[in-house]
This record gives sequence, structure tokens and C-alpha cells, in this order.
Amino acid sequence: MNGSFRLGPDGVYRCDAFENFVWQTHGFGTRQASPPADITLRQIHSDKVLNAHALLDRQAEGDALITDEIGKSIGVRTADCVAILFLDSRTHAVAAVHAGWRGTAAKLVERTLESMRDNFRTDPLDIFAAIGPCVRACCYEVGSEVETQFAPFFPEWEQPTGKRKLDLPEANRRQMRAAGVNPDRILDCGLCTSCQTAQFFSFRCEPENAGRMIASISRIS
Repeated sequence: MNGSFRLGPDGVYRCDAFENFVWQTHGFGTRQASPPADITLRQIHSDKVLNAHALLDRQAEGDALITDEIGKSIGVRTADCVAILFLDSRTHAVAAVHAGWRGTAAKLVERTLESMRDNFRTDPLDIFAAIGPCVRACCYEVGSEVETQFAPFFPEWEQPTGKRKLDLPEANRRQMRAAGVNPDRILDCGLCTSCQTAQFFSFRCEPENAGRMIASISRIS
């Protein structure tokens, strides 16, 4: 676990490193509770990033939201996919990212950082990133189609096997590092939704009736 996360009495996980920034509030939901989110998207497993300014909840399609507005919480829904929250320690811009395998393969986190740069002059060196509960390599086996798309992110892989354990959080972490984020500022809770279904919703374990957890972040000052 790269960085510590704590489960609050409200049933929501929070990243200790983020808690040092008193101008924001954030959280990663569980089966028991989720943090509030004023604006979410109709998620489509894409590389589409939207500025939450002037958006209504679930008004638009996409998989990442950015904002620097005070008092507007932005969030994503997950049940195995990787939820990532960004905060810019200099400009106070924030982002919420929903990175499934398709979004990860399309470099959604890189698109998000680019959008934060274009909209708010974010420098990746000022970014702190928190990776929430998601399916981990211990439980996530993929076939040749997905393996081929992720081979560029994992040069240590040898010949294609047609069946591979995929570490989605690590693929996103490598993209963040390549985009200039300080590795010491990428915090991962290390929790697996598929291993811990008593605490988290998992689409892989409950494909017919999986709920969703919200991960959200808000600039409050």
C-alpha cells in the first residue's frame, strides 16, 4: 500500500495525504455509504474528460470530471473499475476519474492531466493522486484482446499468453508517472473489490445485481 487510507465512521475511505489539504474534501465509497457528489456523468468507458462548470448531474457522457469551482463536488461511480482522484496542490483544481480497462487503454488519466493543464494551468509536479478500491491483479484475468492493448504499458511482459493477470491500478500509475506526476504523490489504497465483496460492490462477482460506489472530491475553499 503506497500511502495510508482510513475508513471513517461514516463508511467512507479517505486518503491521509489528501487530508493535509484543508481546502478540499473527498472520499471513496463502500457498500455501506458513499460521499456526496453534485455532478456525475453517464459513464461510457471512454477517454472523454469534461469540465464540470455549468454541467448538471448526469447531463453529459464521459469518464472524467475536472473543476476548480468552490463548493462543487464531482464524482464517478465504480464497481471494480479504478476510481482516481486528483488534486492540484498549487491551483486547487480537482478531478475524478473512472478508469476501466478501456479508459485505461485509451490513457484517460493522461487526457485528464492534459485537460487540467489546459483549463487550470496545472503542472503534473503539483498533482497528488489517490487510487481507490478496485479489482486487482489477484482477481482480474483478461484474454488476448485486452492483453495486446496493455502490452505497451508492461514491457516486462514476455510473449503473449492469451490469458494474463492485469494490474489496472499499476497501468494507471505508470501513465501518471509518464505524464510527470511524482511517484511519491501517487497514493494507492491497495484494496480489491473482488476479494472484499462484503465491503465493496463488484461487477465481476455480482454481474446481475451489482451496486455502485461513488468516489468524489470537492474544493471547499
